[in-house]
Amino acid sequence: MSKTHRVISRGNGGAIGFAFFLGWIGAVVYFVQQNDGFWGFVLAILQSFAWPAYVVYHVLVLLQA
Repeated sequence: MSKTHRVISRGNGGAIGFAFFLGWIGAVVYFVQQNDGFWGFVLAILQSFAWPAYVVYHVLVLLQA
């Protein structure tokens, strides 16, 4: 007889996911305010997906000072 195994997965990243979601919303608002027009809005959305890279870059710049 073969044994069956059941795998139970529980998503325990809800709080950190929500924090990143709020950070993404903040990045969208920040970048949209700095751009004008339709293509500026599209660029702002694309930039908001890369906001963690902006944060890491600026933290590293501050640490080198």
